[in-house]
Amino acid sequence: MANNATYGTGRRKCAIARVWVTPGEGKININGREMAEYLGRPVLEILVKSPLVELGIEGRYDIRATTRGGGITGQAGAVRLGISRALVEMDENLRKPLRSHGFLTRDARVKERKKYGRKKARRGFQFVKR
Repeated sequence: MANNATYGTGRRKCAIARVWVTPGEGKININGREMAEYLGRPVLEILVKSPLVELGIEGRYDIRATTRGGGITGQAGAVRLGISRALVEMDENLRKPLRSHGFLTRDARVKERKKYGRKKARRGFQFVKR
């Protein structure tokens, strides 16, 4: 990647995203594919772009991300955190607005493990009286 790129790592559920932000015309690539093609859902595109839209800098930076693990939704959340961290790395003055909108907080919710004697993590087996 070019020398003027800044890097940020994002995590969400089991997904990890490595994100590079460079000045450009607003192209977002995830795993070598266009964002819309990779994510496939407009809601996830809005999620990924949200830090840029909130700061009013949409279309001024090119973003390249590689993601591994988890599903598409977790990967989108990881890319969002990676973008936010890379923007703070680029300009420390962006930390306060990003923090106030919750873009720098890692979403720590992960799937709860299944327990023995249960069908899932908390749901018991169906009880039949007769």
